[in-house]
Amino acid sequence: MTEKKQILWQRCMEMFRSNVSEQQFQTWFSPMRLKSFDAAKKELAVYIPSQFFFEYLEEHFRRLIHITISRFFGEDIKLIYQVEVADNVTVGQESEDTAPATARSSREANKSPLLEQAVGMADDLDSQLNVHQSFSNFIEGTSNKLPRSVGQAIAEHPEQMTFNPLFIYGPSGVGKTHLVNAIGLRTKELHPEKRVLYLSAHLFMVQFTDARKNNVFNDFMHFYQSIDMLIVDDIQELAGTKVATQNAFFHIFNHLRLNDKQIIMTCDRPPVSLQGMEERLVTRFKSGLMAEMEKPEESLRRNILHSIVKHDGLNIPDNVLDFISTNVNNSVRELEGIIHSLLAYSVVYGKEIDLDFAKRILAGRTRVEKKNVTIDQIITTTCEHFNVKEEDIFGKSRKAEIVTVRQMSMYLAHKHTKLTASKIGIYVGNRDHATVLHGIKTIDGRLKKDSKLLRHLEELEEKLIGKAL
Repeated sequence: MTEKKQILWQRCMEMFRSNVSEQQFQTWFSPMRLKSFDAAKKELAVYIPSQFFFEYLEEHFRRLIHITISRFFGEDIKLIYQVEVADNVTVGQESEDTAPATARSSREANKSPLLEQAVGMADDLDSQLNVHQSFSNFIEGTSNKLPRSVGQAIAEHPEQMTFNPLFIYGPSGVGKTHLVNAIGLRTKELHPEKRVLYLSAHLFMVQFTDARKNNVFNDFMHFYQSIDMLIVDDIQELAGTKVATQNAFFHIFNHLRLNDKQIIMTCDRPPVSLQGMEERLVTRFKSGLMAEMEKPEESLRRNILHSIVKHDGLNIPDNVLDFISTNVNNSVRELEGIIHSLLAYSVVYGKEIDLDFAKRILAGRTRVEKKNVTIDQIITTTCEHFNVKEEDIFGKSRKAEIVTVRQMSMYLAHKHTKLTASKIGIYVGNRDHATVLHGIKTIDGRLKKDSKLLRHLEELEEKLIGKAL
């Protein structure tokens, strides 16, 4: 392989690095290795560690990779991933060309809709829906049962205006966008004549500004008033915008509602909390059904994880999935990210995913819900770790190994509980406040220069956190 090809590949890697986070680069791009480049055939071959890597790169970074390769190796380059399936055995996987374009490119989508788009057939309208977010892969639970049931009813019977508008609110990452996409897709499936449109509130504002700038405001209004089902994501972004923007949305909203057209909105808060939104809009948002989507409960989190594993054909033990579902309760999006992180580290470091591996990898990377560590747990675990009897640290022994265990218990209690030094002293043989502070200070000083003691501390904390979890 010539030095020039290596230089070009190094430039590609530098561009990848400048366009993603450092963690993403180290996880997904650093393991990539250039195999060969055939200028005559316009083929670039790159080694990657696994099939999972191939699928993840294709789904999340395909466009970045193709644009970068085109810049340094030339246009129309065919990218071949050499997937390592065993020692010294690889299988070629061809990357699709740059990300498939929708009916309107991103730049075109930012422009105001034209009048002819308002009078076209439903088939001519790009709904901007995500085909991967359907009811078939939306997992139902207590936290999303109401909005899901209502959404299905709307899709099946869009002529009924019982739930109009439908205002779905809840924290980020709980599946609001997935649900409204599913509603839109089911509506188009059952009622192909319906003009369904999904967009973000931000895109609406960009298009409104473009319409005013280019004197096509009437076209803009006619287009939106021609929609049968308007789905607006993140409507909170409209709050605090100029009066003219909110006024345009108000008139579109009124026109659709008066003509029995369905309006669906998502928001990160209930209407009453939309500071900066005109009161007449807030009133209309509250006039239909307000359905809250809460953070997923434990059983739903577990079902979501099993669904992800089954869909992707992954091999992750049930006790690992149970650990994640029990302790990570923030959002569906975070659950998906955790699975991807586990698999990535498993591939990079060549380790099987088990419970201990999962705990190590997820520590500090996820918002794992930590239950309280008690001082009784600390004393018992520390004594067991150093093979010392509990009554010894409660007594007056000044043996070095006993003192170390006693002081380590004080240090861990100070770090992992909310007990005062006086309370800690009571638990550790009725020591006084000053003795506890001295013990904490002693361990803190030793940890800075005693690597063996530091390893003991790390092992103890891993045991304690595991028990608390």
